[in-house]
Amino acid sequence: MAITDGGFNEAQKNASGFNEAQVIARLKEIFASTDPRISLGIGDDAAVVSGAKAQVLTTDMAVSGVHFRTDWSSAFEIGRKVTAANTADLLAMSAKPDYLLVAVALTGSETMEWISDLALGIKFEADLAEAHVVGGDISRADQVVISMTAIGSTNKAITRSGAKPGDGIYLSSLTGWSAAGLAIVSSGSKEDMESAPKALSEFKSPTIDYGFDASKANALCDISDALVIQAAQMAESSKVCFNFDLTKIQASAEFMELENLAQRMDIDIWSWIFAGGEDHALLATGTDLPGLLIGEVTQGAGLANVPAGVEANAWQHF
Repeated sequence: MAITDGGFNEAQKNASGFNEAQVIARLKEIFASTDPRISLGIGDDAAVVSGAKAQVLTTDMAVSGVHFRTDWSSAFEIGRKVTAANTADLLAMSAKPDYLLVAVALTGSETMEWISDLALGIKFEADLAEAHVVGGDISRADQVVISMTAIGSTNKAITRSGAKPGDGIYLSSLTGWSAAGLAIVSSGSKEDMESAPKALSEFKSPTIDYGFDASKANALCDISDALVIQAAQMAESSKVCFNFDLTKIQASAEFMELENLAQRMDIDIWSWIFAGGEDHALLATGTDLPGLLIGEVTQGAGLANVPAGVEANAWQHF
C-alpha cells in the first residue's frame, strides 16, 4: 500500500512549513528495506510482498488522549508503543511478524521532527520484531490517530481455546509494570519518577518478549487489556478454569521490586498485576513452558483464587 493523501493538500504546507510529499519522502527513507520478500514497498498504490500459506493478520488503533498522551510520551516512545501492541498480537498467535501497514491522522501542527521521531520509533520496534513497514496512509484530523495493520506467518496458529486441565499457566514476564508507570505519571510525583525508571519505560514503550518460545503451548494470548480479563477469555474459550497460585507469582524475581513501588505509592500490587493492562506479556498454557508459572488449568469454569476487588478495576474500552 502506498502512503497516500487522505486530507493533506500536496500544494499546501502546514503550519510547520512542509507538505505531504516531503513527509512521504522522509517516511520512505526511514522505512527503506532490502528484504528480498518485498517486491514493492512505499511509493505505489499498494505494496507487493511474498507471503506464506498460513498468514496471521491483526489491526489496532491508538487515539491521542485515550491510548497515549503527547505530554507524557515522546513521539519515538509512542511509535514504539503502537508497534509493540501490534507485533504482540501476532506473537500471541505463535506467528512471526513480517509486515506492517501504518495509517496516521495528524492535526497539521506537528513538526517534521516529531513525525520523523514517530516513524523512527515505529522502525525501532519493527526492527526488534524483524518486521518491515511496507506502506500506509496519511490524513488530517482534530487529534493524532495511529492505525496499524500487522501481517505475520506461522506453521500453526495457537488460539485461546486450547487450554486443557493439567496445563500449567505461564506468563512470559510479570505483568503490572505498565500500570505502575501510569500511576506514576498520573501522580506527577518527581520522586516516584526518579525512582522507578523501569515502570515509566514499560508504560511508555513496553518490552515485548520476542524470544519467548510458545511453540509448545496449548493456548496463547497477549495481555493487552488485563490479566484477569484475558485469562477469563481463555478460560471461557477453552471451557476450563484458570486456578492462580499467588505464592508462585510472589516468588518471581520482579515481584519484590514491583511490590516496593506499590507500597510506596499506597497501591494494591495485585490491582497492577491482575487489572493493569498494556503489558503485552504473553499468557500461555501447557507443560514445561518458559516464563513464570502462575497457576494451573483445572476442570470447571472461570477463574479461581483471584485477589479480591481486582476485576472491578480492570481496563474496559467502554
